[in-house]
Amino acid sequence: MNLKRLMPAAPALRTGAAMVLIAALAACSGTPKPKPAELQPNPSTLGVRQAWTAKLPAVDMPLQVAVNGDTVTVAAADGTVAAIDARSGTQLWRASVGSELIAGVGSDGQTAAVVTRDNEVVALAGGKVLWKERLSAETFTAPLVAGRRVFVQAADRSTTAFDGASGRRLWTQQRTVGDSLVLRKPGVLLPVGDTLVAGVGARLVGMNPANGLSRWEAPVAAPRGTNDVERLVDLTGTVSRVGDTVCARAYYAAVGCVDTVRGMLLWTKPSVGSDGVGGDERAVYGTENNGTVVAWRRNDGQPMWSADHLRLRTLTAPLAVGRTLVVGEDTGTVHFLSREDGKTMNRVTPDGSAIAATPVVAGNTVVVVTRNGGVFGYRPE
Repeated sequence: MNLKRLMPAAPALRTGAAMVLIAALAACSGTPKPKPAELQPNPSTLGVRQAWTAKLPAVDMPLQVAVNGDTVTVAAADGTVAAIDARSGTQLWRASVGSELIAGVGSDGQTAAVVTRDNEVVALAGGKVLWKERLSAETFTAPLVAGRRVFVQAADRSTTAFDGASGRRLWTQQRTVGDSLVLRKPGVLLPVGDTLVAGVGARLVGMNPANGLSRWEAPVAAPRGTNDVERLVDLTGTVSRVGDTVCARAYYAAVGCVDTVRGMLLWTKPSVGSDGVGGDERAVYGTENNGTVVAWRRNDGQPMWSADHLRLRTLTAPLAVGRTLVVGEDTGTVHFLSREDGKTMNRVTPDGSAIAATPVVAGNTVVVVTRNGGVFGYRPE
């Protein structure tokens, strides 16, 4: 089945018979968070215009915004799911799944899917619920909707495929990687040609979407340390795909790129970060846990530049669009940085609440979602 043809363009969990929540890694030390340096005056060397705004209930959940052409699909923690035309900000449809959400949202432009706190995957179309199916475990990764199927990656490292129209369970594959913890953060799940690509521990795995069997596996990082927390290196957050090359982040360990045709690791570089990466044909971009923004050369991973003027700030993964990188912050600021050196070109503050997800681009519009449920469309010059 050709997914490419059919589809339009940290807390942790312990796995086992019963999964037990443990404390957030950042809170383990008990050390107060250092205060970041004051921002320099906004240079405003890039024009950024707010084109439209929309409103959702609060988004205090791991949100991944789905983009299909000019349509963005978003979700709120109370179970609200909405599709918005990114050209005008017009709401195309809105629905409620009737339960609080823990992950979302995936969409192919026709069918959308989210996961509730009751461990149900819910599919919607045109603002109506199509079906609901129970999962074997919690999931923090948005479902993938592709090839008339809905794929779900659960925290117990199982991957399940459902029929997109009926919700019939088609297959489930369970994988063991030897790690006893997994992240309570969105993982990696995407289609590349006729292969379903998923993050399993620190490995990128290419699967046959018809049955879930592995075609190849490529390690982006290797577990290290002497205890379970130190060895936690799951792939997390957004990835950068250019052609058949997928670049991803291993939690607090590395950034690396994989050739998905040959199933071969091209390069990996140490990187201490917890969110995903962005990229373009030339570079891969990421944010470190100390607020440094880094660019690596895409073909071999050699460092191109790093920018530390946002040090000690909690940042999203970067979005590469036009001549800028767009990075959200937990203070509510959205930074527009130069792709050439990471310097600030402009910054905006949508509604003062934290940025809830990595910004996305739909058409010529950068879409930003905040914790207060604001959805904002910006047009950089």
